[in-house]
Amino acid sequence: MIKILILIFLFGFVIVGYADTLYLKNGRTIEGIIKSEDNNTVELEVSGGVVKFQKNEINSISRSSTGESAALRQKWEKNRLETRGRISQQKREEEVKPKEVEFSKDSLGIIVRATLNKKVEADLVLDTGATLTMIRKNVAEKLGINVDRLKPDLKSILADGRQVNAKYIVLDSVRVENSESENVEACILLDDVAGQEMYDGLLGMSFLKRFNFKIDHKEKKLILEKL
Repeated sequence: MIKILILIFLFGFVIVGYADTLYLKNGRTIEGIIKSEDNNTVELEVSGGVVKFQKNEINSISRSSTGESAALRQKWEKNRLETRGRISQQKREEEVKPKEVEFSKDSLGIIVRATLNKKVEADLVLDTGATLTMIRKNVAEKLGINVDRLKPDLKSILADGRQVNAKYIVLDSVRVENSESENVEACILLDDVAGQEMYDGLLGMSFLKRFNFKIDHKEKKLILEKL
Protein backbone atom coordinates (compact mmCIF):
# COMPACT_ATOMS: atom_id res chain seq x y z
CA MET A 1 0.00 0.00 0.00
CA ILE A 2 1.30 3.37 -1.04
CA LYS A 3 1.18 5.70 1.93
CA ILE A 4 0.69 9.39 1.31
CA LEU A 5 1.97 11.83 3.89
CA ILE A 6 1.41 15.55 3.86
CA LEU A 7 3.72 17.32 6.28
CA ILE A 8 3.22 20.95 7.15
CA PHE A 9 5.90 22.42 9.38
CA LEU A 10 4.52 25.18 11.57
CA PHE A 11 6.32 26.54 14.63
CA GLY A 12 8.30 23.34 14.89
CA PHE A 13 5.21 21.07 14.62
CA VAL A 14 4.30 18.60 11.90
CA ILE A 15 0.55 18.69 11.10
CA VAL A 16 -0.81 15.42 9.71
CA GLY A 17 -4.32 14.92 8.38
CA TYR A 18 -4.66 11.17 7.98
CA ALA A 19 -5.88 8.17 9.97
CA ASP A 20 -3.14 6.60 12.07
CA THR A 21 -2.57 3.82 14.57
CA LEU A 22 -0.32 4.18 17.61
CA TYR A 23 1.22 1.03 19.03
CA LEU A 24 2.09 1.79 22.64
CA LYS A 25 4.80 0.14 24.67
CA ASN A 26 2.24 -1.04 27.23
CA GLY A 27 0.63 -3.23 24.54
CA ARG A 28 -2.34 -0.99 23.76
CA THR A 29 -3.29 0.05 20.24
CA ILE A 30 -4.96 3.43 19.66
CA GLU A 31 -6.59 4.29 16.32
CA GLY A 32 -7.24 7.90 15.35
CA ILE A 33 -6.00 10.83 13.29
CA ILE A 34 -2.77 12.57 14.24
CA LYS A 35 -3.44 16.29 14.70
CA SER A 36 0.08 17.39 15.59
CA GLU A 37 3.49 15.86 16.21
CA ASP A 38 6.90 17.08 17.29
CA ASN A 39 10.06 15.45 18.57
CA ASN A 40 8.53 14.71 21.99
CA THR A 41 4.75 14.37 21.67
CA VAL A 42 1.92 13.18 19.44
CA GLU A 43 -1.63 14.51 19.62
CA LEU A 44 -4.16 11.98 18.34
CA GLU A 45 -7.77 12.82 17.52
CA VAL A 46 -10.05 10.00 18.62
CA SER A 47 -13.81 9.65 18.68
CA GLY A 48 -14.92 12.21 21.23
CA GLY A 49 -11.72 14.17 21.76
CA VAL A 50 -7.95 14.51 21.46
CA VAL A 51 -5.36 12.51 23.42
CA LYS A 52 -1.75 13.55 23.85
CA PHE A 53 1.03 10.95 24.07
CA GLN A 54 4.73 11.25 24.84
CA LYS A 55 6.98 9.79 22.16
CA ASN A 56 8.70 7.58 24.75
CA GLU A 57 5.29 5.87 25.34
CA ILE A 58 5.00 4.85 21.68
CA ASN A 59 6.59 1.76 20.19
CA SER A 60 5.64 2.52 16.56
CA ILE A 61 3.17 4.44 14.39
CA SER A 62 1.28 3.15 11.36
CA ARG A 63 0.25 6.01 9.10
CA SER A 64 -2.70 5.33 6.83
CA SER A 65 -4.16 6.67 3.59
CA THR A 66 -6.66 9.44 3.01
CA GLY A 67 -9.33 6.87 2.17
CA GLU A 68 -8.83 5.11 5.48
CA SER A 69 -8.99 8.47 7.23
CA ALA A 70 -12.38 9.19 5.66
CA ALA A 71 -13.59 5.70 6.56
CA LEU A 72 -12.56 6.25 10.17
CA ARG A 73 -14.48 9.52 10.35
CA GLN A 74 -17.54 7.78 8.89
CA LYS A 75 -17.19 5.09 11.53
CA TRP A 76 -17.08 7.73 14.28
CA GLU A 77 -20.17 9.44 12.89
CA LYS A 78 -22.03 6.13 12.61
CA ASN A 79 -21.18 5.25 16.22
CA ARG A 80 -22.24 8.72 17.36
CA LEU A 81 -25.62 8.45 15.61
CA GLU A 82 -26.18 4.91 16.92
CA THR A 83 -25.38 6.04 20.46
CA ARG A 84 -27.73 9.01 20.14
CA GLY A 85 -30.44 6.68 18.81
CA ARG A 86 -30.03 4.27 21.74
CA ILE A 87 -30.21 7.11 24.25
CA SER A 88 -33.33 8.53 22.56
CA GLN A 89 -34.97 5.11 22.51
CA GLN A 90 -34.15 4.52 26.18
CA LYS A 91 -35.56 7.94 27.02
CA ARG A 92 -38.78 7.22 25.13
CA GLU A 93 -39.16 3.85 26.83
CA GLU A 94 -38.54 5.43 30.21
CA GLU A 95 -41.14 8.14 29.55
CA VAL A 96 -43.91 5.66 28.72
CA LYS A 97 -42.98 3.17 31.42
CA PRO A 98 -45.64 3.21 34.17
CA LYS A 99 -44.53 5.19 37.21
CA GLU A 100 -45.66 4.39 40.74
CA VAL A 101 -46.32 7.35 43.02
CA GLU A 102 -46.81 6.80 46.72
CA PHE A 103 -49.56 8.91 48.26
CA SER A 104 -51.01 9.67 51.65
CA LYS A 105 -54.68 9.45 52.47
CA ASP A 106 -56.98 11.19 54.94
CA SER A 107 -60.63 12.22 55.24
CA LEU A 108 -60.26 14.54 52.23
CA GLY A 109 -58.98 11.79 49.98
CA ILE A 110 -55.68 11.03 48.22
CA ILE A 111 -52.89 13.54 48.72
CA VAL A 112 -49.95 13.71 46.28
CA ARG A 113 -46.88 15.93 46.29
CA ALA A 114 -46.47 17.85 43.01
CA THR A 115 -43.84 20.26 41.72
CA LEU A 116 -45.25 23.22 39.81
CA ASN A 117 -43.23 25.03 37.14
CA LYS A 118 -40.15 23.11 38.33
CA LYS A 119 -39.79 25.27 41.44
CA VAL A 120 -42.73 25.17 43.89
CA GLU A 121 -43.85 22.03 45.71
CA ALA A 122 -47.51 21.65 46.62
CA ASP A 123 -49.65 19.01 48.33
CA LEU A 124 -52.66 18.47 46.09
CA VAL A 125 -55.83 16.45 46.63
CA LEU A 126 -56.38 14.01 43.75
CA ASP A 127 -59.76 14.86 42.23
CA THR A 128 -60.88 13.01 39.09
CA GLY A 129 -64.06 15.09 39.11
CA ALA A 130 -62.19 18.38 38.66
CA THR A 131 -61.77 19.44 35.04
CA LEU A 132 -58.86 21.74 35.89
CA THR A 133 -56.00 21.47 38.31
CA MET A 134 -56.61 24.04 41.04
CA ILE A 135 -54.16 25.90 43.25
CA ARG A 136 -54.69 28.30 46.11
CA LYS A 137 -53.75 31.95 45.86
CA ASN A 138 -50.71 31.67 48.16
CA VAL A 139 -49.27 28.90 45.93
CA ALA A 140 -49.75 31.09 42.86
CA GLU A 141 -47.91 33.91 44.58
CA LYS A 142 -44.99 31.56 45.33
CA LEU A 143 -44.89 30.86 41.58
CA GLY A 144 -44.46 34.59 40.97
CA ILE A 145 -47.95 35.10 39.54
CA ASN A 146 -49.49 38.50 40.19
CA VAL A 147 -52.95 37.23 41.01
CA ASP A 148 -54.49 40.69 41.49
CA ARG A 149 -53.82 41.57 37.85
CA LEU A 150 -55.80 38.58 36.59
CA LYS A 151 -59.53 38.80 35.99
CA PRO A 152 -61.80 36.35 37.84
CA ASP A 153 -63.02 34.82 34.58
CA LEU A 154 -64.05 31.37 35.85
CA LYS A 155 -66.66 29.89 38.14
CA SER A 156 -65.31 26.81 39.87
CA ILE A 157 -67.54 24.25 41.58
CA LEU A 158 -66.15 22.83 44.81
CA ALA A 159 -66.83 19.36 46.18
CA ASP A 160 -69.60 20.70 48.41
CA GLY A 161 -71.38 22.19 45.38
CA ARG A 162 -70.50 25.84 45.97
CA GLN A 163 -69.52 28.03 43.05
CA VAL A 164 -66.51 30.29 43.63
CA ASN A 165 -64.59 32.77 41.52
CA ALA A 166 -61.32 31.58 40.03
CA LYS A 167 -58.68 32.82 37.63
CA TYR A 168 -57.56 30.80 34.62
CA ILE A 169 -53.84 30.13 34.07
CA VAL A 170 -51.63 27.65 32.26
CA LEU A 171 -48.88 26.09 34.35
CA ASP A 172 -45.60 25.57 32.50
CA SER A 173 -45.27 22.14 34.05
CA VAL A 174 -46.70 19.84 36.69
CA ARG A 175 -44.52 16.98 37.92
CA VAL A 176 -45.54 14.19 40.26
CA GLU A 177 -42.31 12.36 41.13
CA ASN A 178 -40.99 11.23 37.72
CA SER A 179 -44.18 11.90 35.75
CA GLU A 180 -44.37 15.35 34.20
CA SER A 181 -46.67 17.23 31.83
CA GLU A 182 -46.19 20.67 30.30
CA ASN A 183 -48.71 23.44 29.60
CA VAL A 184 -51.26 22.19 32.11
CA GLU A 185 -54.50 24.17 32.30
CA ALA A 186 -55.28 25.28 35.84
CA CYS A 187 -57.12 27.85 37.90
CA ILE A 188 -56.33 29.90 40.97
CA LEU A 189 -58.92 29.78 43.74
CA LEU A 190 -59.47 33.17 45.34
CA ASP A 191 -59.38 34.32 48.97
CA ASP A 192 -62.98 33.40 49.67
CA VAL A 193 -62.01 29.70 49.65
CA ALA A 194 -58.50 30.03 51.03
CA GLY A 195 -59.64 28.75 54.40
CA GLN A 196 -61.08 25.51 53.04
CA GLU A 197 -59.24 22.36 54.08
CA MET A 198 -58.02 21.38 50.62
CA TYR A 199 -54.27 21.47 51.19
CA ASP A 200 -52.60 23.52 48.42
CA GLY A 201 -55.19 22.69 45.79
CA LEU A 202 -56.56 19.90 43.62
CA LEU A 203 -54.84 17.71 41.03
CA GLY A 204 -57.49 17.55 38.33
CA MET A 205 -58.04 15.99 34.92
CA SER A 206 -56.06 18.65 33.06
CA PHE A 207 -53.03 16.75 34.38
CA LEU A 208 -54.43 13.24 34.78
CA LYS A 209 -55.85 13.05 31.23
CA ARG A 210 -52.27 12.93 29.93
CA PHE A 211 -51.91 9.47 31.48
CA ASN A 212 -53.50 6.10 31.84
CA PHE A 213 -53.82 6.11 35.60
CA LYS A 214 -54.75 3.58 38.24
CA ILE A 215 -55.21 4.03 41.97
CA ASP A 216 -54.03 1.18 44.17
CA HIS A 217 -55.73 1.93 47.49
CA LYS A 218 -54.25 -1.11 49.22
CA GLU A 219 -50.63 -0.20 48.44
CA LYS A 220 -51.36 3.55 48.52
CA LYS A 221 -49.89 4.06 45.06
CA LEU A 222 -50.94 6.11 42.07
CA ILE A 223 -49.79 4.42 38.83
CA LEU A 224 -49.24 6.79 35.90
CA GLU A 225 -48.54 5.60 32.35
CA LYS A 226 -47.82 8.33 29.77
CA LEU A 227 -50.18 8.30 26.80
